[in-house]
Amino acid sequence: MAEVPPVAALDLTNAPKIRAALDAKAKPAGALGRLEALALQIALIRGTDTPKLGEARLIVFAGDHGLTAEGVTAYPSIVSGLIAQLILDGRAGANIMAAQSGTTVLVVDAGLLRPLPPHPLLIEHRIAAGTRNSRREAAMTAAQYDRALAAGIAIAGAEIDRGADILALGEVGIGNTSAAALVAHAVTGIALATLVGPGAGAPPGGIAHKRAVLEAAYGRQPVRHPAAALAEFAGFEMVMLAGAMIGAAAHNRMVLVDGFIATAVATAAVALAPNLRERLIFAHASTEPGHKALLGHLGATPLLDLGMALGEGTGAALAIPLVRAAAAILTGMDDLAAVLARAGGSPA
Repeated sequence: MAEVPPVAALDLTNAPKIRAALDAKAKPAGALGRLEALALQIALIRGTDTPKLGEARLIVFAGDHGLTAEGVTAYPSIVSGLIAQLILDGRAGANIMAAQSGTTVLVVDAGLLRPLPPHPLLIEHRIAAGTRNSRREAAMTAAQYDRALAAGIAIAGAEIDRGADILALGEVGIGNTSAAALVAHAVTGIALATLVGPGAGAPPGGIAHKRAVLEAAYGRQPVRHPAAALAEFAGFEMVMLAGAMIGAAAHNRMVLVDGFIATAVATAAVALAPNLRERLIFAHASTEPGHKALLGHLGATPLLDLGMALGEGTGAALAIPLVRAAAAILTGMDDLAAVLARAGGSPA
């Protein structure tokens, strides 16, 4: 299996100093609530008590799934490519959300059924024209898994080299709520009955049919190791997403995790690189039924709860301004002592 770059544990040496700096700001202690905890996390990730964040990227990984042949989705696989093209055209939900913070949106073709035409915002890393049907056989070979994981690591590193300090990660892929449920079940042991939801819409045979197909797929190869789970059940876009999470963390950058699918990927990525967890910021709570269970498994409380379940990294994009605001508490907000000194007063 592909080599996973080392992700060091956060250095907590300066945590008391950063907490004291937050308490000293011109506000009652703790008055900014979770933004203060987020500010601390950002400072620890970046290794400075004055984190000045560079650019943000929303990277949307796209791929197709052979498992759709089993009738687990409401839409045909062709929709994956149509949505990916819509993002490149700047007219998808991902673009609308990212535009509010001036964030560039990139699309990665990890393995769509049909190649997309060249575009300046398209990153070509096609592994194959979709995965195989994981109900019948492994979704990908070990070599394909290795290529996809390495590509995700490289993509994150390249964007960081271009100035990105915030990586918001999303996905597009008809059938990937099924793949995500299988991966999460394998890694966490949470029951498929809890993890299986409607995804983009209830399949023709209903949720019971979807669950039965996934039970059979997992019964074919009941793996537990995260790499094996990804290779057996994931899409190429999901493996690249895992690689991007690990790659960003290895460079001491924060990762904004989107909804159910990205969180399922995070369970596998954290199992591969446990210190990754400290660098993940969970953007929002999806309405997909299994998301709450996965957040609980990871000990995560998302920043937003807006009743969304679109994917595409839309929730992650919406959280970018919150990340910037939290960092700015440390870098731009005045200290109460300084305010009082200018006024000729003193703390009570």
